[in-house]
Amino acid sequence: MKKIHYAVLYTSFLLFANALSANETKFAKLNNQKFGDMKKMTIANNTSSAPKTIFFDTGGKELTLSDFNGRLTLVNFWATWCAPCRKEMPSLEVLSNQIGGDTFQVVTIATMRSSEEAVKKFFNDNNIIGLPKFRDAKGYLARASGVAALPLTILLDRNGNEISRLIGDADWAQDETIEFIKKAIEIDRLN
Repeated sequence: MKKIHYAVLYTSFLLFANALSANETKFAKLNNQKFGDMKKMTIANNTSSAPKTIFFDTGGKELTLSDFNGRLTLVNFWATWCAPCRKEMPSLEVLSNQIGGDTFQVVTIATMRSSEEAVKKFFNDNNIIGLPKFRDAKGYLARASGVAALPLTILLDRNGNEISRLIGDADWAQDETIEFIKKAIEIDRLN
């Protein structure tokens, strides 16, 4: 009986390890797509689930990143007082407008000391219409996500697992960036 128990345990371990290895290999293909600002993108060696920490929409509704499962999701942590964040926000809207839809979405989360009024004013002043105005006012989600500097962008697969992250700003409207995201969508669909 012990031998059967060990055989089942060993087989389960191999299946789990193979699944992790396949997931790692699958998204490692993105390394071949790193051109332009995507050269700064770090592909995760192993995917891990996004934290379940709560953040809020403009109406005060509680959300978690798992609420966005089902599509490849680009999560951008930013702040109204962060100059590089402010610089890249319009390009995030261009990216969202160009390829956002059933398979891809951009989620922007203002974190730490970014009041609701300041976020609304920033979006109005910069004519940003299509991006969400989510807030993580006390920085709980940012800390749970390992955000040490702003801006920070995390790419999640459709199951809510981290694929990659980019520290610092990027031009999300560059052709190379759009091609990188399209390749990530293609790989994610094969999951």
